[in-house]
Amino acid sequence: MIEPLVNVSEDFPIFQREIHGHSLVYLDSAATSQKPKVVLDAMDRFYRQYNANVLRSVHTLAEEATEAYEEARQTVASFIGAQTPHEVIFTRGTTESLNLVARSFGDAFVNPGDNIVLSPMEHHSNLIPWQQLAKRRGATLHYVELAPDGSLPLDALREAINPKTRIVALSRVSNVLGSINPIAEAADLVHRYGGVMVVDGAQSVPHEPTDVHQLGADFLAFSGHKMCGPTGIGVLWGRSRWLEMMEPVIYGGEMISYVDREMATWADIPHKFEGGTPNIAGAIGLAAAIRYLIDIGLERIHRHTQALGELAYEALQQVPDVSVYGPRHPHAGVVAFNVERIHPHDLAQVFDANGVAVRAGHHCAQPLMQWLGVGSTARASFYLYNSEQDIRRLIDAILEAKRFFQR
Repeated sequence: MIEPLVNVSEDFPIFQREIHGHSLVYLDSAATSQKPKVVLDAMDRFYRQYNANVLRSVHTLAEEATEAYEEARQTVASFIGAQTPHEVIFTRGTTESLNLVARSFGDAFVNPGDNIVLSPMEHHSNLIPWQQLAKRRGATLHYVELAPDGSLPLDALREAINPKTRIVALSRVSNVLGSINPIAEAADLVHRYGGVMVVDGAQSVPHEPTDVHQLGADFLAFSGHKMCGPTGIGVLWGRSRWLEMMEPVIYGGEMISYVDREMATWADIPHKFEGGTPNIAGAIGLAAAIRYLIDIGLERIHRHTQALGELAYEALQQVPDVSVYGPRHPHAGVVAFNVERIHPHDLAQVFDANGVAVRAGHHCAQPLMQWLGVGSTARASFYLYNSEQDIRRLIDAILEAKRFFQR
């Protein structure tokens, strides 16, 4: 029996809705999470009470906005164990963060003949930037072969990482398989050869305590909208030694130190990477989301979502004609599955008619679909506001879909 996190769902206004006459069961948090009232209130307060641009004017509103924006950076830094808030760069999300690393670090430090190590389970956001970097710089991509259950074997990592490896880029948690990858071990391997460890934390930072130094990361990317924060705000954390040497990729606004007609110099980190007016309300909302998660406890959230993921895996395996993907244990709070003779999109529509929201498709992971030998899957993903009752609703919806299509 998995005890729900007490009264958490009451913090989220959206759960007052009914969908097609049913109470909402939201099982799509791997795509985006719902937002608690404290986050909505923090952003509303900014716009109503001290809306102004940051790092520019010296009037009261601007000073209050700048203070809140930089306090948000400090909140993020403390949350992930960064040594200084100057290592925290605000972006639009994980995708932009990873592209920034590929463009700025990659173009400067990857050379012809180097290799970039990935896995077939990577989200397109942690695959295509490296594909394009390899093309630009004459490097090669090396994919670590997965175990039959979709886990990432250490032996395969050891075989893939060698003296030519400049970058290892891996997700901490697969957004499809629920695999939990050995990032610290991969980081130790690549650091032996002077390479860097890039971590896609989109599916892990919202769910488990994260310390960038314990992970051995050189760069960590994650998104606010998957961790109870707003859309359009994300984070790139990087080690100061790399960020200091990297060039910006977006020019203008407050990323400038000096400009004349012929040349320009850049502001110090992190501002040299934040050209233009940033998403101020988004940063404030993200900080409010982090404080909310801390108050509940990341260890509690981690145990809760992992327990739901593993229980859902077991429950789905008991349903005839259902195929479940990924390792049995440990399994994060995301489970991909298919029902024989029912297309995932059709399945998701029947679910929706029963008030159950899941995702269906390739989940921005087409190479992984190819590895699985399927075109698409359905996916249920769990977060702090879900309960064991939601798994029962999921199973009931599958049984309803089977009855519907058998008719």
